Amino acid sequence: MINFILCDDNKEIVDKVSQIIDEEMMKNKNEYKKNVFNDYDAKFIKLVKSKLPCKIYILDIETPTHSGIDIARMIREHDMESVIIFLTSHDELGYIVLKNEFLFLSFINKYDDYQNSLKKSIRKALEIIGKKRIIRFEDRGAIYTIPINDILYITRDNVERKVVITTDYSKYKVNKTLIEMLDLLGDVFKQSHRSCIVNTNRVAVVNVPKKKIVFDNGVEIDWLSSKYKNEVI
Repeated sequence: MINFILCDDNKEIVDKVSQIIDEEMMKNKNEYKKNVFNDYDAKFIKLVKSKLPCKIYILDIETPTHSGIDIARMIREHDMESVIIFLTSHDELGYIVLKNEFLFLSFINKYDDYQNSLKKSIRKALEIIGKKRIIRFEDRGAIYTIPINDILYITRDNVERKVVITTDYSKYKVNKTLIEMLDLLGDVFKQSHRSCIVNTNRVAVVNVPKKKIVFDNGVEIDWLSSKYKNEVI
């Protein structure tokens, strides 16, 4: 899922940017969500620190209570992968943004044909996300996009004959086999059980006596068998 995070204290700008996002996303089948704020409040900060996939930030450079520059700095402390697009009515702040090397996509003046510039930036952001190490799959007509490193483990659902992909933030059911997933995901994914494969880059502890695996975010599973234990140790 593509997560747009929009913050601007001007309601007219917020409404127009939301409309542009909808228009651009209607051109593809990617599932997306808009998270809209009018200030950099506690809920916004919580979202920045959350483990959501494929974030595209569209940020006002200045709100009544906070600086978008400080917010971008905080974002980069937690996340170097997300895309940042700045909206501003202050061209003179462009130098400060460049100087801080926030790895932003674009710096758009609200009073200089910003709508077309924003459309181009959103397309570019989607292109950037598409080139990262991700897995895409379709379910009920919607296309989901998941960064591979967000995947913790994948299990087999024998009832529905699907695999269940468990990530930091959600679970997804896909019409594939575990073998197909192993071929698709690469060498860092190993079988820990006949019905489970794990992302070894995310494994923190392998407790062989208790047949448990603990991931770096604290999630614990008991999908560890004697046959496959050496794959993940």
